[in-house]
Order: sequence, then structure tokens, then C-alpha cells
Amino acid sequence: MDRPSPAVQDYLKAIYRLADAMDADGPVTTSQVAGALGVTTASASNMLKRLDGLGYVRQVKRQGVELSDTGRQAALEVIRHHRLLETYLATRLGMSWDEVHREAEVLEHHLSVALADRIAEELGHPERDIHGDPIPTLAGQVERPASKPLADLQIGVSGVVSRVSDRDAALLRFLAELGLTPNVRVHVAAQAPFGGPMTVRVGVDRMVEVPPQAARAVYVEDLVHPEAG
Repeated sequence: MDRPSPAVQDYLKAIYRLADAMDADGPVTTSQVAGALGVTTASASNMLKRLDGLGYVRQVKRQGVELSDTGRQAALEVIRHHRLLETYLATRLGMSWDEVHREAEVLEHHLSVALADRIAEELGHPERDIHGDPIPTLAGQVERPASKPLADLQIGVSGVVSRVSDRDAALLRFLAELGLTPNVRVHVAAQAPFGGPMTVRVGVDRMVEVPPQAARAVYVEDLVHPEAG
């Protein structure tokens, strides 16, 4: 099968990410896909029918769509390219982590498999990108970290930041100012009532206020609950 067009790749990537965010391989709805891509439901419906005809997705009656094996491999290929590019642009060209997502969104569609492999080799075959997202292997294998959004953690829970969402450049800059970056240890010290900000200890002794939207963009793993000591 020929390489998918950039538009098709964007749809496949969106479907994969939506299913991954739900921590499931089941169907995602047309409205979810439309929302993720910023298009109308009618446009998304038409494209999903086309993808079904091309063999990239399967339509599940009254539930939505799920990726076929071919669609999943195509999605993981473009995600691999994206995350390798982000890491290369940040570590080799010195671009800030809030800039690289936008550039990788453009370049990912034009990167050959061979060049992606050269980049991976140059980087030492990293397992995660600059934002902490797992980088799929050439064979289409990808780690699914057992992490939780910071916003879902209870008071007293500690852990290590595993990844942060790279969708919003301004939010990434804000998180960097707070020190909420991958591999940093955090501890939930307090939670304001009625959905207010969390007070989080970052590292050894820095206390920061994290608004709800920012806390939902930070994922934490290696959780330690207070009863566990």
C-alpha cells in the first residue's frame, strides 16, 4: 500500500491518540475525531468512510471507528517520525520544547523511514521524546506507560513526571517555569476546593501552584501513596 497522504496521516494519528488517551483499543467516535482535528463532524464522517474503504479503519456500528492493523502501523510510523523530530530539533538544534511540536507537525509527513532511522541512530535510539512521550520502534512497538494525570492524584501522593502534553506551546512554557518537566519528582501537598489549583512540591523544596488545566497536561508515574510510606 502506498504511503498515506498527510491528511490521512493526521486522521490516523488522531484516532490512535484518542484511543490511547482512553487507555483502550476500542472505537472512538466521529465527534471525538472532529474535535481533535478542528473540523466539522460532517467532514470527519466523510474522511472516516474513505479511510474505511482504504482499509485503514473499521467502522463499528453505533460506536465509531477503530484502526485496522494497517492503520495502526501507519499511525505509529508518523508518530515515530514526529517524536524523533521533536527530540532532534531540541537536542541537536537547540530549539525550545515549546517550539518543536509545531515544526514536527509539518516535517513528519515528509520524513522517509530511512532518514528517521538515521535520526534515531544519531540520537542513540531514545525510548522517549523531549516531552516524555514514548517513541514507537521501527517495528511498530510502543510503550504504554502506567501514568496518571497530576490532576487525578490525591493529597499526599508522590511520583515522577513521565510526560507532558505537547499540544499547547504557551502551556509548555508555563510548565517549564514551574519546573514540571519529565523525570522531576513531585508531591501533591494540597488541593484547593471547588476545582481550584493544586499545591505541588517540585523536586526537593520548591512549592508551586498548578492550575487545573496545567495539572491535566502533566502525567506522573512510579506513584507512592501515603499509606505505603
